[in-house]
Amino acid sequence: MEQETNTILFISLSCVGDAVMTTPVLESLHLKYPGAVIDIVSDSRSDILYKHCPYRGRIFLKHKKKFLRGSIELLQEVRGMAYDLIVDLRTDGLAYLFRGRKRLTKWQRKSYGDHAVQQLMGVIHSLHGDAVIPSARIWLSGEEHTFAEQVLASLPGKRWLAMAPGNDNANKVWPAQNYAALANRLADLISGVILDGSPREKSATATVARELKLPFVDLAGQTNLLQAAAVLSRASLFVGADSGLGHIAAAMSTPTLTFFSVDRPERVLPWGKKALWAQSPDQHAGNIPLEETVLKTRAFLKNLPL
Repeated sequence: MEQETNTILFISLSCVGDAVMTTPVLESLHLKYPGAVIDIVSDSRSDILYKHCPYRGRIFLKHKKKFLRGSIELLQEVRGMAYDLIVDLRTDGLAYLFRGRKRLTKWQRKSYGDHAVQQLMGVIHSLHGDAVIPSARIWLSGEEHTFAEQVLASLPGKRWLAMAPGNDNANKVWPAQNYAALANRLADLISGVILDGSPREKSATATVARELKLPFVDLAGQTNLLQAAAVLSRASLFVGADSGLGHIAAAMSTPTLTFFSVDRPERVLPWGKKALWAQSPDQHAGNIPLEETVLKTRAFLKNLPL
């Protein structure tokens, strides 16, 4: 007789986009073991994404930059605990440092396809089987929804274009002037613009804002990841570089247009059926033509209900 699975340790990934792409695995585990409490090993960059997950237990932080020291601190925090199942989506062998009756790691995965989500789901292939892979998820509370309503209250209408023009990787950056031109040329299809990004990306959003002819709100540096998710859930379309915000938008069922330069779209495109993309011909997003982007976004927005 198979033993019950009541306690699970889920070892997630660190970066925001990667962490979002682990949530289909988390959802599949919950569907398989609805009564289980799932503790999560995360990173301080992305742990807030799990804050309101209704079936999670404790969140343990592993500091990636600390390497072995981070592992030692984590072991000290988790010591004495034993799990029925440990699912490790990393590659550093953490699953074998904790007490667990059963372990599933990348070393035994059977991938469902080329996309990162399909590869991550391959870690639990023996549990998930041939079922449909779940959507990515971000769980919000009323507080985040209230925040979004307040900061977006000044925008007219309901057809809003969300844009994140900044990025730490210069090769992923589409020119700020192009973002402004794109929005301005969609003025007959949208009623306002939402700008967002990290505090380091405020100069990029400010450049876009100066050239916009539409009502806008600039939230760069003013939202945490959950607040950003609530804001993006209200947009008709998100446009931005291959980044965490694009994956957050997709997890909120907001259609996305992603500029790709470094990575392959078929591998890291935001998970879902509403994902468009434009790809650089030479590893630099700055060379993606404005006209191509205008045509793609216009065609998409024209098909949206008023």
